[in-house]
Amino acid sequence: MNEKWLDWAREIQSLCQTGLAFASTGYEVQRYKRLIEISSDIISQHTNLDKSTLEKVLMEQPGYATPKIDVRAAVFNEGKILLVQESTDRNWSMPGGWADVGDFPAAVAERETLEESGYIVKAKKLIGVFDANRSGRPLEFFHAFKLIFLCELKGGNARISDETLDVKFFNLDELPPLSENRTNMRHINEIKVHLADNSRLAFFE
Repeated sequence: MNEKWLDWAREIQSLCQTGLAFASTGYEVQRYKRLIEISSDIISQHTNLDKSTLEKVLMEQPGYATPKIDVRAAVFNEGKILLVQESTDRNWSMPGGWADVGDFPAAVAERETLEESGYIVKAKKLIGVFDANRSGRPLEFFHAFKLIFLCELKGGNARISDETLDVKFFNLDELPPLSENRTNMRHINEIKVHLADNSRLAFFE
């Protein structure tokens, strides 16, 4: 679904975040803060999120507005893909999460897989770079890019975490309900193509 209200609210917030980073007068700061309040109003009217909480989150984003980076690991064992059951919605996704400042992208995939599933993996190939807000439901309010790495299973044992309820390997044609904003069939289909053609270059948008 194309939620235009979310596009508008996100654009208002990003313009204001950048504006506040370069504001030189009190008037500019006041004006940008008021626009962030309007952005919070828009989101609050269409969701069950508290307006004051939204304002706090949106105001805490510093500096020039740029997309966040979500990294996912495609890990296989005997032809089956590793998925974790998310505690937030009880649906399934490839292990992964937000990149931290200073991280190497591939290291995020390896670390998040260990933390969320208990398995040790090594990133071997970049499958693709997706615009997370245009390939399924957005991860959250902020614009995000999703990087998916094909990873080799090196060891470890299945182990849940604070963020995961279960850890299992699934046949690609027999997947459980997916946590669509984290992993969806667009990602799975691109992974299938890479598995069939090892020479395929990384997908990007």
